[in-house]
Amino acid sequence: MRTFLALLLLVAVPACGQAPHTHQHHFKDAEKWSRVFDDPERDAWQKPHEVIQALRLSPDAVVADVGAGTGYFSARLAATLAKGRVYAVDVEPDMVKHLAARAKREGKPNLQAVQGAPDDPKLPEKVDLILFVDVHHHIEAREKYFGRLRASLKPGGRVAIIDFRPDAPMGPPKHVRIPAAKVKAELGAAGYSLAQEHGFLPHQYFLVFKP
Repeated sequence: MRTFLALLLLVAVPACGQAPHTHQHHFKDAEKWSRVFDDPERDAWQKPHEVIQALRLSPDAVVADVGAGTGYFSARLAATLAKGRVYAVDVEPDMVKHLAARAKREGKPNLQAVQGAPDDPKLPEKVDLILFVDVHHHIEAREKYFGRLRASLKPGGRVAIIDFRPDAPMGPPKHVRIPAAKVKAELGAAGYSLAQEHGFLPHQYFLVFKP
């Protein structure tokens, strides 16, 4: 039961632009949520190592993890990109504080916490990759949001989106889930083309776009 509840709670990671008409969550106790979001049992289906490998990042890449929560992917990316930089972006101030403390505690000077806004991740520089994990269904005015986001990408930069499929046994309420086909259409309307689609995640789609 503990694992089942953890999986249900996991998808409540605060996301950039969480829609107020769907499901609001407050994450002022980051240490408590860290026990849920960073539960090692998540690795079995989230496959973080395989995800990062599939992204084929150069060692000096600059990456933004938007809706980073407690840093599940951010910390792993920082460990992989020893010569690069990782911006862990979240809209919840306590999560941002937790991310900064985690970077210091784990000795990851290349991991920087960033206080984002619902309509702007406020990245301090252009990046090679912007990663959204279980975040897309929270963003409002997505075509406009991703259209503006193109200015935050370096030449050749990419946007990777991982989110729960409509038939996944865990995830947000089914009525707020966004099918992969709709994500592709939205990103197409925002000026992107699909570069890659990975199928190895059991419960989520994994789409990579380029402007």
